Amino acid sequence: MRGFGLTGVAALAIMAAPAAAQTNVVPVEEVSVDQLQQRMQSGATSSVAITQAYLARIAAIDRQGPTLRSVIATNPDALAQAKALDDERRAGRVRGPLHGVPVLIKDNIETADAMATTAGSLALKDNVTRRDAPVVAYLRRAGAVILGKTNLSEWANIRSTRSMSGWSAVGGLVRNPYAFDRTACGSSSGSGAAIAASLAAVAVGTETDGSVVCPSSINGLVGFKPTLGLVSRSRVVPISHSQDTPGPMGRSVRDVALLLSAMAGPDPTDAATARTMVRDYAAGLSAGALSGKRVGVIRPAGMPAALAERFDVALNVLRAAGATLVEVTPPKLDGLDEAELLVLKTELKADLDAYLATTPSAVKARTLAQVIAFNRANAAAEMPFFGQELFEAAAETKGLADPAYRAARATSLRLAGREGIDAMLKTARTDLLVEPTYAAAWLSDPVYGDQYGGPSASELPAVAGYPHLTVPMGLMQGLPVGLSFIGTAGTDAAILSAGYAYEQRAKARVAPRYLPQAAVAAGLEGAGR
Repeated sequence: MRGFGLTGVAALAIMAAPAAAQTNVVPVEEVSVDQLQQRMQSGATSSVAITQAYLARIAAIDRQGPTLRSVIATNPDALAQAKALDDERRAGRVRGPLHGVPVLIKDNIETADAMATTAGSLALKDNVTRRDAPVVAYLRRAGAVILGKTNLSEWANIRSTRSMSGWSAVGGLVRNPYAFDRTACGSSSGSGAAIAASLAAVAVGTETDGSVVCPSSINGLVGFKPTLGLVSRSRVVPISHSQDTPGPMGRSVRDVALLLSAMAGPDPTDAATARTMVRDYAAGLSAGALSGKRVGVIRPAGMPAALAERFDVALNVLRAAGATLVEVTPPKLDGLDEAELLVLKTELKADLDAYLATTPSAVKARTLAQVIAFNRANAAAEMPFFGQELFEAAAETKGLADPAYRAARATSLRLAGREGIDAMLKTARTDLLVEPTYAAAWLSDPVYGDQYGGPSASELPAVAGYPHLTVPMGLMQGLPVGLSFIGTAGTDAAILSAGYAYEQRAKARVAPRYLPQAAVAAGLEGAGR
């Protein structure tokens, strides 16, 4: 999430790729889900070979070489899963577009494999639940191979206001594959860096406020935060039942739509999903989706000149695709930040306590208060760079029956939804809104934490529970930036299709170059005497 949200643990160190994966490796860099599926269908390769190729790439790039630290653990059962799916294919059964395709899962989402679900915290290093979150169960049903778990900002970046995005005590600091000194953004930082580096074709992230769209934008990816309730949140380490949702991340809108189609569905343990229907979001994508659409344009105050230039180029692409652009002035929404924060703190205590009570007996920290005590007792490992003041503030909240909390939730919903996104769409008579997702990645700073004061498109759709898609719009001084497509509740298919229509014309994604630092414009050295 936004603003909330280097030593590893040997027991969770990434498994080395099998010896067979070191030779005759199947090429997987920048390869789409469709391409992987076509190669398996033709018999040119297999799920086992593809899985071995990704494991070899993880070993070479993530724990060696550039040392991205984007994957906390690989799944010891991944190759066995791949073999079983190959056997199914040979027997004439193909479950769908994800059959045999390896997928990475953010490490706050439970899987039934022999991997802990740590949320990046040493307090959960023994949280091997042997149960699938419903979102993972849906992916397995669709034939996906669970390749491993991705690193994240610890506790999804809710522990401290001075956190360094992408750092966890379990996984260390995720490095941005475009420039190693830059943030990969939190909290789905590992998912973002891993997919940018082609350690899998797609990954699952989670968002409370910005944690899918920020790492997607900053790592040159497509990322989608769906309407709240489209995807189950059960068995996901929580922050807020009002705002949490898993979301798909990939290198193209189609890949993301394919993953979303497999992830989404009803879950009897998550009431928000009661009306969710299974749907093929990829089938509805159309390169002509923007033709005749009215698109509201939000220009954030104080945009850097380089970002404004990229945004203007993107707007020209929308016009060329047949959209009518309407300038929109965002309303003043005084009190939204404060209301959102109170909601998140209150729900964090209630929801995390409820989740921790379901963890295996090996997990000793079973309440937020006990996690706070654990962090104090293990401060050298858990708090070398920043503290836990948000945790401590959350521990002092008064529960879900507190009138102040209930008022804050009503206020935040009203401001972000009816008086925010819905009002802008209605006043301008537009079908959707666009704006820059974020500016370029800031420096990872262990001394001062996240130092970002630029534009952010995440808050209103996150608080309202509305769909939010980010699509690459090129590089800003060598670093990726994204274009946000935002709509009202339930318009997920239309938002994905609009993003697809833009993507097909813009073709703005640039693969990472794995530079030690950002390749900024010349001039830092001065002209000399």
